[in-house]
Amino acid sequence: MMPTGDVVARLRAAGCVFAEDEARLLIAAATETGADLAELVAQRVSGTPLEYLLGWTEFHGMRVAVVPGVFVPRQRTAFLVDEAADLARAMPTHPIVVDICCGSGALGLALAKTLAAEGRPIELAATDIEPTAVECARRNLTPIGAPVYEGDLFEPLPCELCGRINILLANTPYVPSEMISRMPPEARDHEPRTALDGGPDGLDIFRRVVAAARTWLAPGGHLLVESTEAQAMPSIGILTAHGFTGRSAESDQLYSTVVIGTKPDA
Repeated sequence: MMPTGDVVARLRAAGCVFAEDEARLLIAAATETGADLAELVAQRVSGTPLEYLLGWTEFHGMRVAVVPGVFVPRQRTAFLVDEAADLARAMPTHPIVVDICCGSGALGLALAKTLAAEGRPIELAATDIEPTAVECARRNLTPIGAPVYEGDLFEPLPCELCGRINILLANTPYVPSEMISRMPPEARDHEPRTALDGGPDGLDIFRRVVAAARTWLAPGGHLLVESTEAQAMPSIGILTAHGFTGRSAESDQLYSTVVIGTKPDA
């Protein structure tokens, strides 16, 4: 096995800012799985995301399985989970939650486990259009009894959920198309474009979600979507045009903006 110092040196030379931490994780992964450490280091140096090499990422205080070709959940998205948890706590009954564009299923998993630890179970389902993401999400969500459906946005959901969803998590792609080329290579070259590209202004998928969400949400239900600060006001305008009450929430600590639309009670 490569000496730790050599691993750190190679990672640092490749521009890895947290070379010592990454070296520790790669050495542990090689030890636990029997993988060739030199090959793991070579892949990392070539630009493969660390999470793909480890097979997991830490999100909202838990390990979430990830595989190559699946969007890696960002730490800033933990704020969306916290906002959803606050809304769920205010509900008198156990909420029905759906995570669309779910990727690895990290958002739904984190919300379910956070509330379960407080004795607040939820009914959870998830969807994604990418087969690799669906397979990965099932690894994360099947153990907690949550089904994952393959298809475009709401299309694969069972009809009995229509009009009954209390919380809709939608980490839709919101990077403007022309900005994809400026993203870090780890995301641009390895994650699916469908998980990144939000169209000319970054809001194409958001518009589609909002247009259908009113049918699927229960009265008083909430839609939560991650956004940029600049997109927040246009997003609220889209929500308002479809009959939602819209607002935004921000976390300075996580550099995160979440747009929340609430369906009228009647």
